Amino acid sequence: MPEHALSREWKFVAPEIVFGPGCLARAGRFAANLGMERALLVTDPGVAAAGWAGKARDSLAQAGVAVEVFDQVTPNPRDHEVMRGAAFYRERGCDGIVAVGGGSPMDCAKGIGLVAESGRHVLEFEGVDRVDAPSPPLLCVPTTAGSSADVSQFAIILDTARGVKIAIVSKAVVPDVALVDPAATVTMDPGLTVNTGLDALTHAMEAYVSNAHQPLADHLALEAVRLAAANLERVRDCPGDLLARERMMLGSMYAGLAFSNAILGAVHAMAHALGGLLDLPHGLCNAILLDHVVAANFSSAPGRYMALGRAMGAAIPGDAPADEARELVVSALRGFKARLGAVVSLGELGVTRAHLPELARAAAADPCLATNPRSLGVSDIAAIYEQAL
Repeated sequence: MPEHALSREWKFVAPEIVFGPGCLARAGRFAANLGMERALLVTDPGVAAAGWAGKARDSLAQAGVAVEVFDQVTPNPRDHEVMRGAAFYRERGCDGIVAVGGGSPMDCAKGIGLVAESGRHVLEFEGVDRVDAPSPPLLCVPTTAGSSADVSQFAIILDTARGVKIAIVSKAVVPDVALVDPAATVTMDPGLTVNTGLDALTHAMEAYVSNAHQPLADHLALEAVRLAAANLERVRDCPGDLLARERMMLGSMYAGLAFSNAILGAVHAMAHALGGLLDLPHGLCNAILLDHVVAANFSSAPGRYMALGRAMGAAIPGDAPADEARELVVSALRGFKARLGAVVSLGELGVTRAHLPELARAAAADPCLATNPRSLGVSDIAAIYEQAL
């Protein structure tokens, strides 16, 4: 049993969640229940092409909710996309937001709501609890099993001037309703399936070892690791297996609820820096860095990392020496990545040693680093990046 932090106060935030195949069709009903009369539907071209945005639009229309579509969202959503979306929201007289897609449309939608309500620039909300105004009603429909933006109090936006991803962390960006429909993930290609699944695994592992861990998040995080380890290969190989998709979506949701409340760590801090500087896919950045950060952090939370290794199926004796236990956990992660075909170096993605100082400084300033189990300085972070080159 994991140790429980019962000697200190903790809290848990979550939206209203509806889970199950086909629940996307209820978007109109829930939007109307939230008082929406004219909704801004935030999505991206890929999700629109797959048909999921159209299904949401049909549901909204059937419920008598007028729809304005904003689909100018790219991977790693930019600050100017948020500002453009907020201007469109106001011009069209919208009174609520429905986001359909992966993390990028959902994070963009969160930013749009903040800006539309406050009139401020989205970058002014960077940091923890910097939001001092309510957002419009927000309903999220995820189409990937990884980002968990539909259940979290995080929004990640690319500051294009500085070339860094900023984190907005606030209860104000927790969606009012999440319609978690596993059927909406069957159109993901194998690469996206793997990258988003490894993002979910990273969320769960970082939440479990976070220095802000707490009992409810612990249980969700461990179960998320078990579900990802047992199902991610299956959904990659058999994308139409709805039962496996459902289990992965459940794991993603559990991981999202865990990290939203226990926060994250060095993997995400470093991945945000990579994605901001070089515009790389977030899930892929996490996948590359995860085992290297686990190796660096292990001595600060050995019992917790051993529990995570066992949740992945590794046989780790309770009396294993620390060095042996670390190698067993890291080997389990690297073996899982190899089976998924997710073995790639930062160098193969264009990262060079010349990038490392800037990356390390950006990661050291990321709020996710505050809950990493080990205190890491700029030189420590640079060394981990170098190991992943």
